[in-house]
Amino acid sequence: MPGDVPAEESRRTPLSRDRVLRAAVAFADGAGIEALSMRRLAQELGVVPMALYKHVANKEELLDGMVETVVASLDPHAPGADWKSAVRRRILGARDALLRHAWAAQVIRSRTAPTPAVLAYLDSVIGTFRAGGLSLDLTHHAMHALGSRVLGLTEELFDAPPSPAPRTTATATAPAAAQYPAQTAAREAMALRYPHVTELAGAVAHDPSSVVGGRGCDDRFEFEFALDLLLDGFERLHGQGWTSAP
Repeated sequence: MPGDVPAEESRRTPLSRDRVLRAAVAFADGAGIEALSMRRLAQELGVVPMALYKHVANKEELLDGMVETVVASLDPHAPGADWKSAVRRRILGARDALLRHAWAAQVIRSRTAPTPAVLAYLDSVIGTFRAGGLSLDLTHHAMHALGSRVLGLTEELFDAPPSPAPRTTATATAPAAAQYPAQTAAREAMALRYPHVTELAGAVAHDPSSVVGGRGCDDRFEFEFALDLLLDGFERLHGQGWTSAP
C-alpha cells in the first residue's frame, strides 16, 4: 500500500547513532519516557534490539544521547546582544525546548553528571556573563543562584497536587459545600491553622492549565518573574563592583 512506503524506506535507511537518538526523542515525545525501552525503540526502527547496541551501549547511554540531542538544538548566543538580554534569551529558549520535550526535564535531573552538550551550553552562558564584564566571582555566584533554572527548569517547593474530581452536569450548580463536604471542611480547617497561606492562595488569579503551584500560577510568568529578578540583581551587583570577599 502507498502508506507503507515511507515505513519501508525508513527500514532501508542505514542505522546510525543520530538516527537512533532522534527516533528515541520522537518516541518519548509521543508515548512518554516511561514507555521507552530498547525493545520498543527497535520496533519503531524496524530492527532487532541487538542492532541498537552497536550505537548505544545501554538504556542509560541512550538517555544521555537524548539529552544531548535536545540540548544541542538550543539556539546559540545572539551576536551583539548585551549579556543580560543574551542570557535571558538562552534560558527562555532552553525552557521552550523542554516544554516541547516534556520528558527531558525528568531525564536531565536523573543524570549523575552533565553530558557534553549540557557542559557546552553552561560554558556558553558563563562565557556570556564574562564577555559582559562580570567578574569570575560574581559569575560563579550567579550560576549558583540560577541553579537548574539556567536550563529552563522550573524550581518549585512542592509538586502540584492532583486536581479535585470534576463536577458533573447534574451537580454543577449545587453549592460546593454540598458537593464536596470533606474538601470544604479541610479548606476551613486549613484557613484556621494557616491563615496567611490560605489568604494568598485565594487572592491570586489562577491558570487551570498551570503545572506549577497546583492549579495556580501562570507558568511562564512565574518563571520569567524569578529570572528577571535574578538578572536585575546580577546587573546591580556588577555595577557596584560587588565581590564576595569580606
